[in-house]
Amino acid sequence: MAEKKLRVGIAWIYSSINNTIVHITDITGSETIARYSGGMMTDKDRLKGKPYPAMRAAKKAAEEALAAGINAVHVRVRAPGGNRSFMPGQGAQPAIRTLARAGLKILSIEDVTPIPTDHQRKPGGRRGRRV
Repeated sequence: MAEKKLRVGIAWIYSSINNTIVHITDITGSETIARYSGGMMTDKDRLKGKPYPAMRAAKKAAEEALAAGINAVHVRVRAPGGNRSFMPGQGAQPAIRTLARAGLKILSIEDVTPIPTDHQRKPGGRRGRRV
């Protein structure tokens, strides 16, 4: 059986508490092939960052990528970072799993969360956020 030639892309997954964005590009990262978010999959704002909308977004993005001829991806996971959370939201892991189930070969998974090398001041001022 002949080995199928790999057409590689990059799957960028941004996952915060409020939303999950799945963005598939070519190997250079400059040409967008598919971009879907959890908010596009649900009409309820409180559900945008949950696993199920993330899975649906990843499935649609994977189908579009396969149609464009991409069959393998390097996954880059990103949390908000900076002076916010360094942990990806609930939708990151289900999105990666869905990309694999949809037929894309996952070559690597990398965390690209921006981590400051100095100190960034949190928003809210000296006395914090007053509710």
